[in-house]
Amino acid sequence: MKNPNSYIRVGTQYYKLVKTPSISGQVNESLVSWNIETIRQDHGKTYLAAIPKFDGFTCIPDHINFKYSHYNFYNTYAPLSHKLEEGNCLVSLEFVRHIFGDHYELGLDYLQLLFIKPIQILPILCLVSRERSTGKSTFLKWLKLIFENNLTYLTNDSFTSQFNSDWANKLLICIDEVLFNKEELTERIKYLSTTNINKLEAKGKDKREVEFFGKFVLCSNNEENFIKIDHHETRFWVIKVPCIKKEHTDFLETLRAEIPAFLFYLKNRKLSTSHQTRMWFSAEQIETPALRKLVQHNKNRIEKELANILLMVMENHDLEEVNICPMDALNAIGKTRLRTDLTQIRKILKKDWKLESQPNSHKYQKFTIWGDGSTTFTDGKGRYFTINKMFLTENFPEQQPG
Repeated sequence: MKNPNSYIRVGTQYYKLVKTPSISGQVNESLVSWNIETIRQDHGKTYLAAIPKFDGFTCIPDHINFKYSHYNFYNTYAPLSHKLEEGNCLVSLEFVRHIFGDHYELGLDYLQLLFIKPIQILPILCLVSRERSTGKSTFLKWLKLIFENNLTYLTNDSFTSQFNSDWANKLLICIDEVLFNKEELTERIKYLSTTNINKLEAKGKDKREVEFFGKFVLCSNNEENFIKIDHHETRFWVIKVPCIKKEHTDFLETLRAEIPAFLFYLKNRKLSTSHQTRMWFSAEQIETPALRKLVQHNKNRIEKELANILLMVMENHDLEEVNICPMDALNAIGKTRLRTDLTQIRKILKKDWKLESQPNSHKYQKFTIWGDGSTTFTDGKGRYFTINKMFLTENFPEQQPG
């Protein structure tokens, strides 16, 4: 006779725990709805009494002290099959160093937190490189081997779909070759990265509210604009991954063999960081050149053009700063083919550049751009903003003349 635990009853419905073999040799366990009459035919009437009964489903992640049941609710989170043991995991540690580079210790903290504190909110990890053979996809496969059924892969289309029952209860949601070219997609992933509640929706079923603890890992070959973010964003940890110097055909198998030792190491390792923000790491800790490059290329065209014009004026007249009113900027932008308005100009100056205008109207030197591209200064009066050259060169390095 089969183990009674191969079946469960949740509420009034019966389910069978089936184990599906995969090409990699792993076995994926899942619940499949099962007919009560079929159970009777296969095992007899008395078998039903031995089937464990639960009041409903819950999903509570835990990799160290996993429980199948909480207050008679069946836990749908997938327990890890690894048996932790002390051993050699040098290849795994070297791979972490390759992926995270100068952020090696932070990378270990990130993986350790995933393992020992799975409900802790963490940054959106973005691995980027326009070059091939960097190990980005191998890193995702390695995470899958470690966290097994608690990791799922999504495509751009599946993330934008209204149906999310296949990933709403996963620990890791990985999107390879990501390209989010709409601001609403960025806003959605930003919201999900910090919320603890999400709406689960499956085809043919009503939406229901569920607890959400998912972390996003994005990979892209596009370093400059795979996602639209602004320069005040603190939720993205963007890392440029270098090429692997020498490829090993059995590298993933070596990583797989080291998983029990690597998890033992993570469990017993002391974290190098403390809990500083809701996403554990501070914005300064996870700031990288790759993030700054992404932000730079996400600045809108009006902002870039205004910076270019102001730098040109300063270069032409050998100035370290220039005073400007929103109308001056609007007139200057009007000399190009770009179209904007005073509302957008004020937003750039106040919100994006964080500048303060004069509290009252004062005299200042107002610049004018003529049709031949030359610039002159005349006396003007208004509540002007002062913009210095250092600010522009630091924030718009690609806009500098010459």
